[in-house]
Amino acid sequence: MDTHSLLAFTLVAAIAIASPGPATLMAINNSLAHGQRSAVWSSLGNASGLFCLSAAAMLGLGALLASSEMLFNAVKLVGAGYLFYLGARQLLKNSPMLVAGTEQGDARRRPTPAKLYKSAFLTAVTNPKATMFFTALFPQFIDQGAALLPQFLLLTGIFILLSLTSLSLYAALAARAKGVLTRPSLSRWVSRVVGTTFIGFGAAILAMRRQTA
Repeated sequence: MDTHSLLAFTLVAAIAIASPGPATLMAINNSLAHGQRSAVWSSLGNASGLFCLSAAAMLGLGALLASSEMLFNAVKLVGAGYLFYLGARQLLKNSPMLVAGTEQGDARRRPTPAKLYKSAFLTAVTNPKATMFFTALFPQFIDQGAALLPQFLLLTGIFILLSLTSLSLYAALAARAKGVLTRPSLSRWVSRVVGTTFIGFGAAILAMRRQTA
């Protein structure tokens, strides 16, 4: 793989990652509700999910998803349903997201690292848009005359590194804004916005059409 292809992939990946999606919203939400450190676990969960999707695309599972109407719709329904669940949970919360006078929130109600990781992982792997993205993107930058595994690891590593950097920046910005959002009324409004946005992402997944050759 030449330097020009590598730089082109990095630019395309950076543009795609910079656009906010469910993973970004989850990092912001976790940073606001449970502190910036909690966003680390959700970011790692998202990175693990991206690695699985990348591997699936390289193994040809993405092409299978693109060619099978039933499989595509099944993944789409699972992904949308999970985002609807996350959105509804935010909208139905009785307590505010943030409590004045607390820096990291109530430790007794804070999700465990494993739960944060699992939630972000499931959000990533049930997103058919990401699978289709890898399926369409990777072949454009793969050198068919060179060994596949090193190229896969390099491209996937770049994508994951960019994703972790982006999510960390969003989480840090959210943490800086936390002091402004400690009022209960404003905190509830933020919860509603977050919940509605999750549901909006779910609706966008439902509206996706299967790409055919």
